[in-house]
Amino acid sequence: MVRDFPRYSSSVPEPRSWDQNYSNVFQATVKAQTAGGNESKTGFNNVYPPELIKCRPAAGSHPLALYVGESPLKTPFTLVLLEIVLVIVATRIVRFLLKPLRQPRIVSEIIGGIFMGPSILGRSKKFTSVVFPEHSQFIIRNIGIMGFMYFLFISGVKMDFSVVAKTKKKHIVIALVGVFIPLLMTAGVGFILRKSMVDKELAKVSTIGGIASSLALPLFPVIYPILKELNLLSSDIGRLALSIAVLSDGFGITALIVFEAALQGEGKPIAILWYTISLVLILAFTLGVIRKAMHKIIDHTPDGQYVDQAYVVGILLLVMVMGFFTDMFGVAIANGPFWLGLVIPDGPPLGSTLVDRSEMVITEILMPFSFAVIGLSTDLEAMIMAGWQWMAPLFAMGVTCYASKFIATFATSMFFQVPFRDGVVLSLVMCLKGQVELVLFIHWMDKTMVGKPGFTMLVLLITIVTAIATPLISVLYDPTRPYMVHKRRTIQHTPTTDAELRIVLVIYDEDSTAGLINLLEVSNPTISSPFSIFAIRLIELVGRASPVFIDHQKEEDEADLKYAVSQTIHNALKLYQESKGDYVKLFNFTAIAPIRTMYQDICELALLKSATLMILPFHKECLDTLGGKLTEMVRRGIINVNTNVLAHSPCSVAVLVDKGHLRHPLMAFRGHSDLHFVMLFLGGADAREALCLADRMVGNPKVLLTVIRFLSYNFEGDIEMEKKMDDGVVTWFWVKNERNDRVSYREVVVKNGAETVGAIQALDDHNCDVWIVGRKQGINPVLLEGLSNWSENQELGIIGDFLSSDDFDGTGSVLIVQQQILRGQEAGKGGITGGLNIC
Repeated sequence: MVRDFPRYSSSVPEPRSWDQNYSNVFQATVKAQTAGGNESKTGFNNVYPPELIKCRPAAGSHPLALYVGESPLKTPFTLVLLEIVLVIVATRIVRFLLKPLRQPRIVSEIIGGIFMGPSILGRSKKFTSVVFPEHSQFIIRNIGIMGFMYFLFISGVKMDFSVVAKTKKKHIVIALVGVFIPLLMTAGVGFILRKSMVDKELAKVSTIGGIASSLALPLFPVIYPILKELNLLSSDIGRLALSIAVLSDGFGITALIVFEAALQGEGKPIAILWYTISLVLILAFTLGVIRKAMHKIIDHTPDGQYVDQAYVVGILLLVMVMGFFTDMFGVAIANGPFWLGLVIPDGPPLGSTLVDRSEMVITEILMPFSFAVIGLSTDLEAMIMAGWQWMAPLFAMGVTCYASKFIATFATSMFFQVPFRDGVVLSLVMCLKGQVELVLFIHWMDKTMVGKPGFTMLVLLITIVTAIATPLISVLYDPTRPYMVHKRRTIQHTPTTDAELRIVLVIYDEDSTAGLINLLEVSNPTISSPFSIFAIRLIELVGRASPVFIDHQKEEDEADLKYAVSQTIHNALKLYQESKGDYVKLFNFTAIAPIRTMYQDICELALLKSATLMILPFHKECLDTLGGKLTEMVRRGIINVNTNVLAHSPCSVAVLVDKGHLRHPLMAFRGHSDLHFVMLFLGGADAREALCLADRMVGNPKVLLTVIRFLSYNFEGDIEMEKKMDDGVVTWFWVKNERNDRVSYREVVVKNGAETVGAIQALDDHNCDVWIVGRKQGINPVLLEGLSNWSENQELGIIGDFLSSDDFDGTGSVLIVQQQILRGQEAGKGGITGGLNIC
């Protein structure tokens, strides 16, 4: 044993102004047998704080107490259920109220915990005696500590230390400066004010060092959930911050171990040796035994399957075992679960299974108890009664740490030529604090390094700083800002000859691959207008925290082994590229990211590769035909990805609703059958872009194209500028294809949306393989009058949604096109000459 427990003090601690009245405390004495056989009396309060030694009747445990006239709250189980409800409801209400202020979840949960504690509701003795009686606080505290243990375990599972090998010099320097400068500054202030400290425990060297190191660290488990809430994980700042946090965690774990050893050695210097031996044994067992066992579990799990439930339960129980041993050896109870999480390989199958099966229970059930523990230990009255002289040194250390961290990180960012605004945002991110600091504060109270007033001061300090920094981050940094560009990147403004068409092909799963490849085939790549295809395979990030972006031209990543289906998709694309020869250049990418930020990876790739067109699969897809009916598959969460891409894309976008006609074998397009395409031209920028895409497709000798232009009766509702540009593009198209027997052109005059739908239904003779239509920009509202209330999928536009719905009898696939929206410009304000000369 490294830590002497129970810890004896030389004399009874003097009562402090914030302690409660313990006149009813039972003062017990015990007799300790000395080595010489003499008896001596030792006050039991020398062993434990006086508030822990009380005699009280045992809580009632009758399961039918309600039916015999007793209060159901006298049974521990019923009382815990009530506490669960109150804590969760309180935190949810605070989250709802603070959401408009852009506050992160951690701030709301801390405030919710404080609301239930002695600072607010707990001031009522009746409320405390009913809801949080003293005999139940032991249960709450233990469940709360379990919540922190499992939170750190899951955070460890998600962490990926392999990013350290890929970090650049900039990341390492920012991490080093951002940790050691505030650490030294905070420790320096602590030593300067040491003589004026009223709290002698705070004046100890180990306490000053521990507080300085804890406040100076930007910890990964804290930064990750806040960045996830702000949708910044896949952004440049998000990736930079996570890399720096992983590096800082390595420095921080080392620093905390050093100061913990110093604290252990204050009583007995030999304890440092035992502490070191215990630490080495635990780490050796974790790395040498547990890690190998985890790899064997992965080896016994079939590809693409979840890990067996028995293994999951065993690992979750092992979290408690690791916490017990690390606490017994004096290494701190939270370290064991965190180290256990670190040795578990992230991602599928093991890491993703653990996160998928346990994260909701941890965050929604256990963590509210953890914040209840924080709230019950936070006492504003005790802090006020302690006085400014007691609190000033701790406050000065905290403010110094935050200020020096912000300045050091910002100055280093400027040195590496990080943009000014990005440097400010990065500095704010590095100042965020949360769950790990709260665990340390509880640990310090357990070690008597800080009292309840100091604990309250530290909790309020990190809450205020995080509450200020998070809204500033969301205001100052917009991850979509770079995607809206000033330069034209459209099919309409790309020459049809002697110019490369650069396409980003978005693939969500294996089922959509065949349809996308065949769409590329009919788009007619030629030697004079070849295609450069940037295919990005998107995989939901589960079981790890850091998003991964893989360029398969530059590196072979272990993700290929974890996600075998990606290799199948890449092989299919490679087969298509080989069949086209010099007509097509293929570049494969894989992005592993949360669904909420997938659009950032797509838009970033399109921006960097100067893409002209982006092709997305619709979130619904018809897989096959059974008994004359289509079997529909819905891709979870993809609708939000597509909507965000359409809103922020730096180029034109096409959404493919594949009803099966584009999923035939590739050789089907080289046979004798022709494909019939129908292009519905309703006017506007999107319709002009769709017509230019259809013009490229008609270059394929197997494609028959019919263009239907819809006009309003007596030109009612026409926008003059849009009408002129529409006339110019349509005239250009007709002059170009006037003698092409595979192209036909018609005009239809309608008075409202009902007539528009009726005309489309009259056109369908079940021979159309693909319908092509513009999404919505610049369409005459008269043509859609009365239809807006019937549209369900906004990403397709009104007409695209109708063609894709069950209300339309046609079985042809649908291609919805949106032209690039320029920054600071209304859609469709391009010049007439541009539309005429370049399509």
